[in-house]
Parts: sequence; structure tokens; C-alpha cells
Amino acid sequence: MSNQPIKHVVIVGGGTAGWLCAGVLAARLGNRIGNSDESAINITLVESPNVPSIGVGEGSWPSLRDTLQEIGIKEAEFLTCCNASFKQGSTFASWRNGQQNDNYQHPFTTPTGYTELDIHRCWQQFFSNESFEQSFCLQPDICHAGLAPKQNSTPEYAYVLNYGYHFDASALATLLTNHCKTSLGVKHTQAHIANVVTQDNGDIESLVTENGDTIKGDLFIDCSGQQGLLIDKHYHVPWHSVSSVLLNNRAVAVQVPYGSIDLSASADTIASTTIATAQTCGWTWDIGLQHRRGVGLVYASDYASEENAESILREHLAKRLPQSELENLTYRHLQFDPGYRKQFWVNNCIGMGMSAGFIEPLEASAIAMVELGIRMLCDQFPQNRQHMSHVASRYNQRFTYRWERVIDFLKLHYVLSEREEPYWLAQRSESSIPDSLNALLDLWQYQAPSRYDLIENEEIFPSASYQYILYGMGFHTTGRQLDKNSNMVKKAFALKQSLQKGKRQLLAGLPTNRDLLTAISHCVEKETTTNDNDKKEGPRHDVIGFR
Repeated sequence: MSNQPIKHVVIVGGGTAGWLCAGVLAARLGNRIGNSDESAINITLVESPNVPSIGVGEGSWPSLRDTLQEIGIKEAEFLTCCNASFKQGSTFASWRNGQQNDNYQHPFTTPTGYTELDIHRCWQQFFSNESFEQSFCLQPDICHAGLAPKQNSTPEYAYVLNYGYHFDASALATLLTNHCKTSLGVKHTQAHIANVVTQDNGDIESLVTENGDTIKGDLFIDCSGQQGLLIDKHYHVPWHSVSSVLLNNRAVAVQVPYGSIDLSASADTIASTTIATAQTCGWTWDIGLQHRRGVGLVYASDYASEENAESILREHLAKRLPQSELENLTYRHLQFDPGYRKQFWVNNCIGMGMSAGFIEPLEASAIAMVELGIRMLCDQFPQNRQHMSHVASRYNQRFTYRWERVIDFLKLHYVLSEREEPYWLAQRSESSIPDSLNALLDLWQYQAPSRYDLIENEEIFPSASYQYILYGMGFHTTGRQLDKNSNMVKKAFALKQSLQKGKRQLLAGLPTNRDLLTAISHCVEKETTTNDNDKKEGPRHDVIGFR
């Protein structure tokens, strides 16, 4: 058995995580529709017919562009079907001290010259009259202006400024489902799992559904979310809670239509960033899609009840929403224990998505971990059971490290706050800060974050991300003074001049988010109409493409 090839992968659970896994596996290693490859693997996804998705954050990192392109989904189709918009980073409001003008951005574009200059020292010594993120990066100004990260003529998935997405999570799962089934040859079964059949060595041999059907596999991926049907219910892999570090364990979410929220702004405005606003017991998120906003509050139950939390969220919305509209909204309450599995790959079963780890109810880092997990699986796909044992050991080690880095990075947002409410004091108490993060904070008093601090390949967060948070929150790094006549300083000033010119060009040349999304939508409608006419009239050669 140890020499039998791994030919059949079974994914348990759908949603964004399950169908992303299915899509990447099928695109890279599977038998696409119309092709026949004896070395290709077969993929079956089995999901319950009536378990709703928990996704509420509905945001991604730029990595989702590569994933969708690899799967074979056109960007225009994704944007239109999922009511998606462009996410160029995150905006943090009131996190430092809650005073007026207390906000900063973490843009997705790395500072220009980041690998050539000591950006932090140049900023601190010569350009500290402006925010750190604006000093060598144009993206914050583009976001403030509500502009898109590209033009309509820019090829799909390409960019002028780096971007991810905001999207409707349910619609994305539907799009992935249809594409994986019709274009990538993924077999889809809707059924409840009644039993797990194991071999003598503890490996899963097959799943038995409530209908009595048997689904055999060589490798099983658990994407069943908080249920953890295989990794938890069957293998009983312990959950490593980090609730003593990241205190948030509750959330309340609501979907708000345009035209009512934010009466001071145009109903057509779509924000370019996820807006995170600090509150007394946590923080609110605000995510703009094409057709609505997703708004919510993530908080710690030690500092607010469900009633308090909903009241705080209502108060937040009431600043921009009439009372009559507030009464029509439906609020969803969520509970979670932040943490991750002590093992992710056990026997022939891998936990991915929420069954592997869950920190806060925003999708971006969760989706990124799924993408990293499925890519590592594809790159090191086991040839047989003996090979699988080696790959599993490396996978567990790598993803334990990655979850630890996610926790350090998220904790960094809290420990630098100067807010005095009990919740914020608890978030930065010494006992809640991991030793690994404390060591870095001590180091960063003397030198800015750099690639020397993060030495793994494919780090989950680059050093530039740490700089955006550190200096956005007012952290001070002492460093030796730069010589004004040095080549580095001359290069920094020349770069600043070039950036000013580039900013004027981008502000004049980029469309708004709404305008670009509308133009893309019109192209999709036009191509759909043209294709429908082609079916009726026969072949034509003047079809207008997306670009």
C-alpha cells in the first residue's frame, strides 16, 4: 500500500476554501475537461447541501489574482459575478489614540526604492512632515481620491498599483463551483457524511454518506470549517487557542445597501481599502462592494455583551444612516476561539481553511493561508503513502510557523496603541505579547524591520508590512544620521521628485473604482450579447474582447 500512487483526492466541504482547493488542484494536477492524462489526479468535493458559509469579511490579498488566473477564471467574470471591487490595502482609524486625524494606511504596494534605500531612515530624517506610508508610496493618495488601481485598458489581473479584492463570499463560492465542475472536471457530491472508514494504519479509506454512498480516496482535505469533520471529529487533533494573546472572540456583522449609508458622500463611491475603526471593545470593519457594504464589529466578550456590541455597531452606523434604515438591517452574531490546530496534516488528511485555523472573521489572511497550503501541496504532491509521511511532516512545521507569524503580525496592531479603555490596556498587557514579537519590538527600537528579521521563503507578511504598521502607529526607531551628501540621500530626493510627477499623472489618468467597474461590467454584457448572437447567426470575427 505504501507504494500505491496517490490518484484520488477527496475534499470535504465547499465554500471559498473548499472550492479554491479544488480549483488549484484541478488546474495544476487534475484532468481538465476534454483532456486525458494518466498521471492526473481525480478530485471529488463532497459538501453538505444546507450548511451556510460563515464568510463575512469578504476581502483578499493580491495573491487571489494569481489564484483566479491560474484556475482559469477571467477577471471581468469574477468582478461581475461576485459584485467585487478593488482592495488596495487597509485603513486604520482611531487605533493609536482616538484623536482627530488618527489614521494611517497599510497599502498593498511596497514603498518605491524599498530594496535600494533605507526608506525608514530617509523618511524619519528628511520627510517626517508626511505620514510614513505616503512618503515613498503613491497608493495612499490614490485611495484617498477613490481611484482604481488600473485603467480599463490594463490587461486583466495586471495593475498600475498592486491590489486584491472585496467580494461577495457566497457568490465567489458559486462561481468557483460552476467553473470547477464545468471546466476543470471536479466531481461534486452534495450529501451529509455519516461515517468515516479507516484502514489498519489509521488512514481514511473512504467516507460513507447518509444516502449509503461510499466515496473512496487516497488523500482527504478537510475544508468543513468550524465543524472539522475529519481533522477534529475523526482524528481529534487538539486546537491550540491563542485567546490569551488575541482577545477577540465575538463578532456582529450586517450588510448595508448603498444609497442610505454615508449620506455625506456619493452613493456611487466605493472605498479602495478595508476601513478598520477602533471602538471601545474592539473594532469595526467597513468593506465596499459594488452593490452594498459589509460592516461589522469584532470584539472581546470580556469587555462587551452581544447587546452592547450590537448597540456599538448601531451607533457607528447611525453616524451615517437614518434611524428608519437602521431598523431594517439584519445583524449576524458569531462566536469563535482564535487559534489553530496543533497538527494540520495527520495520516492522509489535511485540514485547510477554518478547520485548520481561525483568528478573526475577516477573509484576507484566511484565504491567503488556503492559497499557500494548496500551493505547497501541489508543489510537493506525494507520489505514494511513504512519500506522504515526509511531506506531511514538512507541511506541519511550515504552517505552524506561518500561523505564529500571523498572530505576531495581528498582535502588532494592538500593542502600540495608546488608547486607555480596559480592552486596549488588556490587548497590550505584557503577559499577552508573544516572546517572538517582544524580541522583534526590542530589536526595532534600533533598526527598522528588514528581510533579516523574516528569514523563511514565502513569508506570510513582508518586512514592509511591519514598517507600515509600526510607523503608522507612531513607533520610533533610533538610527544613525544619514550624510546629506551621501548617494542614498541624493537618490531619495530624486525619487521623491519622480514620485510627485507620477502622482500627478495617476491622479489625472486613473478612473474611479465605480467608473472602472461599470466599464468592465458593460464589456461583459456586450460580450455576452455578442456571443448569444453568434450562437443564433453563426461564426463572426468582430467580437470585442474584455480588454
